[in-house]
Amino acid sequence: MATDKPMQLGMIGLGRMGSNLVRRLMRDGHHCVVSDVNAAAVAELAGEGATGADSLQDFVAKLDKPRALWLMLPAAIVDSILDQLEPLLEPGDILIDGGNSYYRDDITRAKRLADKSLHYVDCGTSGGVWGLERGYCLMIGGEDEAVAHLDPIFKTIAPGEGSAEPTPSRTRTRTDGTAPLGYLHCGPNGAGHFVKMVHNGVEYGMMAAIAEGLSIIKRADAGTSRQEVDAETTPLRDPWAYQYDIDVGEVAEVWRRGSVVGSWLVDLTADAFARSPSLDGFTGRVSDSGEGRWTVLAAVDEGVPVPVITTSLYERFESREAGEFADKILSAMRSEFGGHAEKKG
Repeated sequence: MATDKPMQLGMIGLGRMGSNLVRRLMRDGHHCVVSDVNAAAVAELAGEGATGADSLQDFVAKLDKPRALWLMLPAAIVDSILDQLEPLLEPGDILIDGGNSYYRDDITRAKRLADKSLHYVDCGTSGGVWGLERGYCLMIGGEDEAVAHLDPIFKTIAPGEGSAEPTPSRTRTRTDGTAPLGYLHCGPNGAGHFVKMVHNGVEYGMMAAIAEGLSIIKRADAGTSRQEVDAETTPLRDPWAYQYDIDVGEVAEVWRRGSVVGSWLVDLTADAFARSPSLDGFTGRVSDSGEGRWTVLAAVDEGVPVPVITTSLYERFESREAGEFADKILSAMRSEFGGHAEKKG
């Protein structure tokens, strides 16, 4: 069913998520003006019904007042785009950062823009490449009036009430909040990205636990391999206890059904194994885009222990061989104090 409150929204940044946000909005009857450094991405969405713009000046000119502009950009370039947009905008216009900016930057930006009577809304957006069909979980920060004005946009983008079973003990009615619809005004500027930051930190920990558990299962046949006997190798004490050849992909599949750890992450893991049982297309280099680091920093400031999230962040550093020099030092020390020669391979 199309929205009963169609709005116009400008989208800057037409990557995987930006493009699909536009498509989801247009499907529901909203009107979108789009801009990107990639002219082909603009042309593609224009062919689907959006209004394309070939410059930021053209983009702003095609938006109705008060303008609503959504930035779906890497955190590192948001400020440079804001610098270009600021002189083009007028009092009452609303800027939305839907990417993964650091929440402290939101606080600074909002104050700067408020001096020119411009509104700033930070919107943590979760859903990835599946959001077009599933909807996006939205965590929103900003002034009440600006957020309320954008409510029809958020309502369309979010998954909606039927996306999850009702919480059994929840007594709030639909008028008490929008969380059951998949979007939430978390508080003033920065609050949305703060919640999204921690969300991603939790995601790091959950992903690491699933990956580590399946890795233990994959090595459950360790006792079937020839054991090396030398001073540099810890012996496997009971090889008879590790004689299992277990299909890890099938384990992920069965965990999807009725298991306490069943989740969308396990669903996606099972699908990855179904496409490639050996995960041949991956090298194991795991990136981090900042949110896990910022979550750990916030935890330190708050005095909150987060050993799981912290370890999962360090594990990502290790996956990129960031600990290689430390490992060389460890090996050197073993050689110095005990004459231990490095094992090759």
